[in-house]
Amino acid sequence: MNMRSPLSRARGLGSAKSGTDHWWMQRLTALALIPLVIWFVVSMIIVTGADHAAAVEFISSPINSVLLILLIVATFIHGQLGLTVVIEDYIHTRWLEVGLIIAVKGAAIFLGVASVYAVIAIALN
Repeated sequence: MNMRSPLSRARGLGSAKSGTDHWWMQRLTALALIPLVIWFVVSMIIVTGADHAAAVEFISSPINSVLLILLIVATFIHGQLGLTVVIEDYIHTRWLEVGLIIAVKGAAIFLGVASVYAVIAIALN
């Protein structure tokens, strides 16, 4: 029989300090995505049916390219945070959990950098 209280059993199991940063970052990226997605949807409705030159001109506009880069960065950060939570909650094999988290972070970084590079390349031409 274990005479320890639930609190004493929980002590020493680790800190939840990094969890609050993770939680706040996910909420902040979600809040940032609200106006950015609204802007993006409205912009795509306006540009619908335009030719390639008009799309390049749209992305070349400084305000549009900055907003598009912000949308890309916030989307990849938010997605990476969300997928990390899902992996941590539902994958119970430690090596698989670590491998998937590394893969998700790597994919988010690679795809985010490639997307931002594409916007900058189009905007500067």
